Amino acid sequence: MATAPVLAQDIVIGQSAPLTGSNAGLGNDIRNGALAYFQKVNDAGGLPQGRIKLVTLDDRNDTKLSGENTEKLVNDHRAVALFGYASSTLSIPAMPTVKEHKLAFFAPFTGADTIRKQNEYVYTVRATYEDEIGKIVNFWGSLGTSKITVLHYDDTVGKQNFETVARGLKKFGSTPVSVAIKRNAEITDANFKDVVDSDPNVLLVTTLSAPAAQMVKKLRAANRATIVTSLSFAGAGQLSKALGSDVTGVSVAITVPSPRSHSVPVVKECNDAWQAAGQKEAMSVTALEGCIAAKVLVEGMKRAGKDLTRASLHRSLSALGRFDAGGYVVDFKPNFHHGGSFVTMALLRPNGEVRE
Repeated sequence: MATAPVLAQDIVIGQSAPLTGSNAGLGNDIRNGALAYFQKVNDAGGLPQGRIKLVTLDDRNDTKLSGENTEKLVNDHRAVALFGYASSTLSIPAMPTVKEHKLAFFAPFTGADTIRKQNEYVYTVRATYEDEIGKIVNFWGSLGTSKITVLHYDDTVGKQNFETVARGLKKFGSTPVSVAIKRNAEITDANFKDVVDSDPNVLLVTTLSAPAAQMVKKLRAANRATIVTSLSFAGAGQLSKALGSDVTGVSVAITVPSPRSHSVPVVKECNDAWQAAGQKEAMSVTALEGCIAAKVLVEGMKRAGKDLTRASLHRSLSALGRFDAGGYVVDFKPNFHHGGSFVTMALLRPNGEVRE
């Protein structure tokens, strides 16, 4: 088998993500999904401007480290773009550097409005939390199940998520109950009591996988037959692994197709790239999102011209327009850089799979 030619120039894409700590599963899945696609491109000879090099620095889910990593990626590693930060809270510290150096901040793993309103250099490929919440509320509301309690963080994004649920439930004549928890803290007995006392038909979880799993396990241990559904932010694969046998009956919104949907061209392409990269486990929803986002970014780089710079990539992405990545469509416009809208509901399985 012929060896792909080695090009002299590296195209550095920078990423700060939690590779260790409580949210390591999410960070590694985003990174590894993107790496699989970048390797596919490099194995085929790279881009006309060079080979792609993803540099990922571990932020351990710490906002201070995220900001410091961003400065290193931009100033020391000379990244042409930043990619795949694992949440809005980890993304916000990067914004001053992004604005100062005017480089694309691509595909953060969040649907929060907070990050979308930052500046013109932020590009998202996933649906908003409002899109996800609308899907969830309409699904349960149409079944006559509108007594909903929302488990959310006691911060700006968490409160926005709760308010979005409240707006959506109005048409069903219902009002949700709020149970707010501290970020990076475990579920307390008081949090659990608040959920039980609210006696919901559906518990809508808008947190990361760790507190979500803790709450579900407490409910199962107390023999509470509460329906649990989660925003995509928890990470379908991460939540499934954390719950183990307690996962039965838990559903989640996902913003890419199921990794089992091989009839979708980009899903098959990413699964093939995943296997070619030597990954042993099945591809997760989060890794698939990382792979699809990497493909969209590569398309922007291809169209950026011979001299790939921060400025030329920003112009190229802004003008990308409607791009079908293979059954997953994004649509960027010069004054609107938020291209994704795909949302579907999936059931989690004990083996980590998701079923639409």
